Amino acid sequence: MIRFDGAGKRHPDGTIAVGSLDLDVPTGRITVLVGPSGCGKTTLLRMVNRMVEPTSGRVLLDGTDVAQLEPAKLRRGIGYVIQQAGLFPHRRVIDNIATVPYLLGWDRKKARARAAELLELVGLAPETGKRYPFQLSGGQQQRVGVARALAADPPVLLMDEPFSAVDPVVRAGLQDELLRLQSELHKTVLFVTHDIEEAVRLGDQVVVLREQGRIAQLADPHTLLTAPADDGVAAFLGRDRGLRGLGLRPATAVTVRPVSDGLRYGGWELALDDERRPIGWIDRDAATATLHPVAGYRPETDTLRSALDATVLSPAGVAVALDTDGRATGTASREAVLTALAAAPAPAKAAPRPPADGTTSIPPDGATWTATDGVGGGR
Repeated sequence: MIRFDGAGKRHPDGTIAVGSLDLDVPTGRITVLVGPSGCGKTTLLRMVNRMVEPTSGRVLLDGTDVAQLEPAKLRRGIGYVIQQAGLFPHRRVIDNIATVPYLLGWDRKKARARAAELLELVGLAPETGKRYPFQLSGGQQQRVGVARALAADPPVLLMDEPFSAVDPVVRAGLQDELLRLQSELHKTVLFVTHDIEEAVRLGDQVVVLREQGRIAQLADPHTLLTAPADDGVAAFLGRDRGLRGLGLRPATAVTVRPVSDGLRYGGWELALDDERRPIGWIDRDAATATLHPVAGYRPETDTLRSALDATVLSPAGVAVALDTDGRATGTASREAVLTALAAAPAPAKAAPRPPADGTTSIPPDGATWTATDGVGGGR
């Protein structure tokens, strides 16, 4: 576990980057620091690996003050992913990934074998290892950056806006990849972002920061969206926070009408190819047959937000449920999605906050700690 114990940073000119912060980062979970520019997010993250030294308080890693640890040795035991990947341009991808194992004294064969494993783990083809960074797309470079951070199997992973420099489609794929990796590896992740959408999608707990690193609210994503601590947090979350909340609820609750029950909905008919893949919607009342785009969703992996969005985009007001191969398994009306929304339970919350020697910071019963609680807030 990472613990910030009254940690603060004052620059020589008197500027206060972080006042005094108390925060626990639970073992094996993703904790996201989010807030406006200049609130101290990156400063706090860099205190963990001593790239920034606190001027007050302590940062503890599994109970040990990191100030007592030799910086280079500390950093080799912590994964670190930054915005631009930071790959060595003169090294092939395989050797970029093997950087920390080389520094730890691993022989070349063992280090490269580990790097090859990680290429596969982050979804890159084996031949990617022979390329240089300039031959990769931005998304591929970020995957290599994640692989490099995991090379020595560190228990802690620091991620400083790692996906902000890529386009939205690539960003969503990288977020999915991180969640998949975390489900397998269970690292202690401290993640910095300015994007609240990313924060609630990735975080087990989300810490909303104000200026000088003061905690405005600490909560699980569902509680944060449904019960912001004050008007300032609500404004930061945005007016569509209710819709964001739909992104935390699985689409499996939506009642799907099987394809075998028919493909006509009012004046619209769904056209499928021979393999049952959607071709488009046909307006039966139109003088000429024109195919209109189909909006689909995957019930097993998508959320209620995706299902509702698909009904909004559909000319028939109906979302098409797809299997993993893109074949239609059925349809779901807007009413079916709204019914599922009304009946769906709240997303599972993180474990309650334990005593001071525990491993999580989320309060019991979906409550939140704010700066006025004296726990987790700035002083």
